[in-house]
Amino acid sequence: MGHNHSHTNNGTTEKISVAFGLNLGFCILEFVGGYFTNSVAIMSDALHDLGDSLSLGLAWYFQKISVNKRTKYFTYGYKRFSLLGAFINSMVLIIGSIFVLKESIQRISEPQSSNAKGMLILAIIGIIVNGWAVLKLRTGTSLNEKVISLHLLEDVLGWVAVLIGSFIMLYIDLPIIDPILSIGITCFVLLNVDKNLKSTFQVILQGIPRNVNGEEVRVSLLQVPGVKDIHDLHIWTMDDEYNILSVHVITNENAEIQKVKNVIKDMLKSLHIQHSTIEIETETENCELINC
Repeated sequence: MGHNHSHTNNGTTEKISVAFGLNLGFCILEFVGGYFTNSVAIMSDALHDLGDSLSLGLAWYFQKISVNKRTKYFTYGYKRFSLLGAFINSMVLIIGSIFVLKESIQRISEPQSSNAKGMLILAIIGIIVNGWAVLKLRTGTSLNEKVISLHLLEDVLGWVAVLIGSFIMLYIDLPIIDPILSIGITCFVLLNVDKNLKSTFQVILQGIPRNVNGEEVRVSLLQVPGVKDIHDLHIWTMDDEYNILSVHVITNENAEIQKVKNVIKDMLKSLHIQHSTIEIETETENCELINC
């Protein structure tokens, strides 16, 4: 079992490392190309790719350390470290997007000519490079691979927009298309950043995981044979995948405690809760946490 997991983890790490190398290399090419073609649309997409490169780099790193066991300082292991990477990436994209939007808005009032032919060539290269990376990760099963694949697919769509815009500018002298494309790409990026930040803070603030129905858990617990009542129920997640629950369970006097625990743990696994801590109490016991 462990041998297979090692091969799976190595395969995932290798795929992410290839995507990281492709994305970072092309990101540098974009910044250089955006400067020489005088295109803020390409510069805004380069910024997006820089954020994706950071995501890929951090995903690569966290994929490698994800198998590490708990330590005396991190008793849940290293799962939550991925949230730090998500937050850093989001901040980089937000700060960069502000500068891109400022430049794009200024260019709408004072349009500047862009090298449409250069933009077209970069767009074709962008579609090929990012498209190949998407195909590389398309068959991946890990969350890292799926999320990264979505990011790269967004890049492909952004380059399709640049391709269309540059093709139009080849035949029509309409330089305002470039800043408009830039604003559209940047707004699309910011919408996704907003969505990712909300998910990140949901985890950091220990909200109920998105794939867990709190009321369904409560009702299911009360339906377990031998359970009379529950209180001090808490559900949170480490990284939006590994979910945790703690609860105080009041059992009937004749209930078999170990059997009740086993039934509860099996039931919780079917409700997407991988780690549970269950405290059993009697009906006559006075718990100070009953209203927590």
